[in-house]
Amino acid sequence: MKRLIEIRTYRLKPGTAEAFHQAVHSLAVPMLKSWHVDVVAYGHTDHEEESYFLIRSYENREALEREQNAFYSSSEWKDGPRKELVDRIDNYMNTLIWVSAEAIDSMRELNRA
Repeated sequence: MKRLIEIRTYRLKPGTAEAFHQAVHSLAVPMLKSWHVDVVAYGHTDHEEESYFLIRSYENREALEREQNAFYSSSEWKDGPRKELVDRIDNYMNTLIWVSAEAIDSMRELNRA
């Protein structure tokens, strides 16, 4: 079975990496999971202090757009951790690729936050 994964990489503002991680770990990821979003992995990257990643898995492009539109337009997100996270982001980039279920399982195992 193949899945579409979105790899979102963030360039964080200097000095905000740890606070960003705490907000992602304790607020954003639990909220995403409550919306049934498949969070594969997230955390600091190994190469730069100001870099961070979030990997999510979707059935297809339509599911990605539907789930993200619902989540990011919700009052739970807008009135919740949105500002705390967005204020620490300098910029971000998304990459979409198809991978096997085995690849996703490996990413989960090798990149536990």
